[in-house]
Amino acid sequence: MNIVVLAGGISTERDVSIVTGTMVTNALVAKGHKAVLADVFMGYDMEGNDYSGEFLTAHTLPAAKVPETAPDLEAVRKKRGESADGFFGKNILSLCKAADIVFLALHGEDGEDGKIQAAFDLFGIRYTGTDYLSSALAMNKDMTKEILERNGVPTPKGHTVTKDNYKDIRPDFPCMVKPACGGSSVGITIANNEDEYAKSLEEAFYWEDKLVVEDYIKGREFSVGVIAGRALPVIEIAPVVGFYDYKNKYQAGSTVETCPADISLIHTRKMQEYACMAFDALRLSGYARMDFMMRDNGDMFCLEANTLPGMTATSLLPQEARAEGMEFEELCEYLINISMEKYNSSEVTQ
Repeated sequence: MNIVVLAGGISTERDVSIVTGTMVTNALVAKGHKAVLADVFMGYDMEGNDYSGEFLTAHTLPAAKVPETAPDLEAVRKKRGESADGFFGKNILSLCKAADIVFLALHGEDGEDGKIQAAFDLFGIRYTGTDYLSSALAMNKDMTKEILERNGVPTPKGHTVTKDNYKDIRPDFPCMVKPACGGSSVGITIANNEDEYAKSLEEAFYWEDKLVVEDYIKGREFSVGVIAGRALPVIEIAPVVGFYDYKNKYQAGSTVETCPADISLIHTRKMQEYACMAFDALRLSGYARMDFMMRDNGDMFCLEANTLPGMTATSLLPQEARAEGMEFEELCEYLINISMEKYNSSEVTQ
């Protein structure tokens, strides 16, 4: 198939997205597909190439690595030239229209929040993952918490905090302070007292104008991928130092990951059940990954849903799939196939 792997963008997870896109492109090329990697914001150089027909045979890309710190987005914006279709960089829409499907390797704002999915629906462009509405619901942490609570999925108690009401919110300590729509733990901190809370608010407000402040759950951290409505094996995440922040997520050796997780069968099945319940409650389709905390007494809490999980060398979804015998290349192709089935079934009913 002719496949565009769309990555980059201008979210705080830009660098993670590029690594995901690089690995996915190489995997799809290895499976015999004509896959090209394109930066949705910076554009794609099509000079001398005609993508109205078949794509040129793609080649394997050099390995990429996620830096220890989030990207300088202002520098990225300044680097782009004038030729663009609004948010979309030069030639991106033309390239995506010519593809059989677009593998969305985007993470974070303007990629995982439903905006690009909605635009692609209008242009008739096929893409992997869930639709625009469920993407928007899952991207918004305060809305996700409300939906989970209404559907019987336990989640930490919390508050929505803005620059207008933050003085009125008095959380219990310790607490977690999170940008409402961010990802990769960028801007997330733990506050143990009033002074730390003030600093946490300042840090998080740098990234977004709306935050989620929630109870800190002391315990073990886990994640459960769901593909086509079925839960994968549970994986445990144990950072060597601190919590599962941006550095610990993407720097090799920073975190010990165990899959399948060393927990009882009862806890495994309950967490997988909650993951599927969250998947359904948020109206997700295709694939996603749900993150959890579990206390020593077995109480577990769903933190959030990731609708375009990372596919880097240290990412969790590929590790969970591997525990079931599915290697990375097979997983990438499988995600393409289940997305194509959605479009094929839709065309049959029309």
